[in-house]
Amino acid sequence: MTSATTTAKTTYREALREALRESLRSDDRVFLMGEDVGRYGGCFGVSLGLLEEFGPERVRDTPLSESAFVGSGIGAALAGMRPIVEIMTVNFSLLALDQILNNAATLLHMSGGQLAVPLVIRMTTGAGRQLAAQHSHSLEGWYAHIPGVRVLAPATLEDARHMLAPALADPDPVLIFEHGSLYNVSGELDPRTAPADLDHAAIRRTGTDITLVTYGGSLPKTLAAADELAVDGISAEVIDLRTLRPLDTGALADSVARTHRAVVVDEAWRTGSLAAEVSARIAEDSFYDLDAPVERVCSAEVPMPYARRLEEAALPQTADVVAAARRAVD
Repeated sequence: MTSATTTAKTTYREALREALRESLRSDDRVFLMGEDVGRYGGCFGVSLGLLEEFGPERVRDTPLSESAFVGSGIGAALAGMRPIVEIMTVNFSLLALDQILNNAATLLHMSGGQLAVPLVIRMTTGAGRQLAAQHSHSLEGWYAHIPGVRVLAPATLEDARHMLAPALADPDPVLIFEHGSLYNVSGELDPRTAPADLDHAAIRRTGTDITLVTYGGSLPKTLAAADELAVDGISAEVIDLRTLRPLDTGALADSVARTHRAVVVDEAWRTGSLAAEVSARIAEDSFYDLDAPVERVCSAEVPMPYARRLEEAALPQTADVVAAARRAVD
């Protein structure tokens, strides 16, 4: 950082770390726990140095038991703390699904509003790094199915830096999905940026001919597709959902009313995906604004391959988005 008020070069990983540091400094109730978050600095290096700065009471290494440490986080939240729980990858979060779905998401409702669970759970999602099937899937759409939780997918440096504070202030459990391909993304970050708006999607690029809807790790590919389409005279608007639950359906309807066509880009499998939900919402809310069927660009319906070329073939790529947009516009 060059100063407290000017932009500075940083990475997505460093932006997340600074958000953690700020939260730990500003509220004694906040603590971080998970596998290897302390001495190792986090399996993706996000919490590097925080143990030395805040000590083992605030940065806690846990046994390899997702159900146990997520359950501990729920208990701490019920007791008035503000825990941040890190799960290495979304695939491993399934071992804690009972705690997330049957406890964290339901206790406020089941207690008649008496037991809020202000818990934040961070985890890595997505493919593109040759980590094979058990470390590479995009299951955030499953969590966006659950009422009682808020689901976030920061895609930019600004959102990586500024989503955590409002997430900790939320009385409900908040799940933050960090796409693994974004950790090394770097750029200029203005430290004066306000806390992220968790209720509204963001227009990352304005356009008039077609709406491209995406989130998380698919945002860079979608913006690249918009650049390619512009060369051919097609003006694409790019919507970054940012919050997957609750969806900002108003932003989708407003954009489609302007462009009359839509492509939904989602790294998850097509069947039963978040892309399916977004497409259905557009059909429900904007049917008479559409001049073409809604297109979806999703991953191939296979366990994510390890081999690089097979993994690339399974994932949505910029060329796939461009082709879908051209079909909708033609």
